[in-house]
Amino acid sequence: MAEYFNDRGQPIGPPLGGWLSRPRPARSPLEGRFCRLEPLDPECHGEALYEALAEEGDPPTWTYLFYGPFASREAFMLWLRERAAGADPLFHTILDRGSGKALGLVSFLRIEEGSGAIAIGHVIYSPALRRAAAATEAIYLLLCRAFDELGYRRCEWRCDTLNAASRAAAQRYGFRFEGIMRQSAVYKGRSRDTACYAIIDPEWPDLRASFERWLSPANFDENGIQREHLSQLTQAREWFPA
Repeated sequence: MAEYFNDRGQPIGPPLGGWLSRPRPARSPLEGRFCRLEPLDPECHGEALYEALAEEGDPPTWTYLFYGPFASREAFMLWLRERAAGADPLFHTILDRGSGKALGLVSFLRIEEGSGAIAIGHVIYSPALRRAAAATEAIYLLLCRAFDELGYRRCEWRCDTLNAASRAAAQRYGFRFEGIMRQSAVYKGRSRDTACYAIIDPEWPDLRASFERWLSPANFDENGIQREHLSQLTQAREWFPA
């Protein structure tokens, strides 16, 4: 049942007294225990990213992305320079804290300051980064910036409905499934239906606690093996549809 009505008796959304447009994300680093996020800098990160992401030729990495694979080092570097010049998407390089090596990319996109909505996407992990704690921490750092630092109300995750790995990651990270946008895009000569997930600000404190419990040193044994799975912590609230 609606709780709020205008003077004509029509149901309306709850008022946001004092709401102000949110700041755009800064081009500044984010520090974690396992990784460091830096604004994409092709001159600093490009060679390592090419070795980590693009040198394999045509790996499954690029199947569900609008770009790639790249025919040459030069083509990849040109693509990086174009991405680094943009503000939306705002690309970050994921650096391993131990080695300092660039192992992946992630971005903010669809940044809507007036509505307080933002998305995480263009998530590109090297084989060395997949299933590593740094991969999870990178998403946690972006969520902290979006909700805690900037005060956004909503963070989205969208992917091809056929991208099972991305959909599983969204649920593991605590994004709630909201539906399918049918025939929403055409890329690489094929049609895409888009699965939509989101976290809203009332949900974030519990999720933050789940991430921090999972990332805690106490959650990893002497061999670096996790004791609790993040999916157990985030899905314990039974948010997700069958």
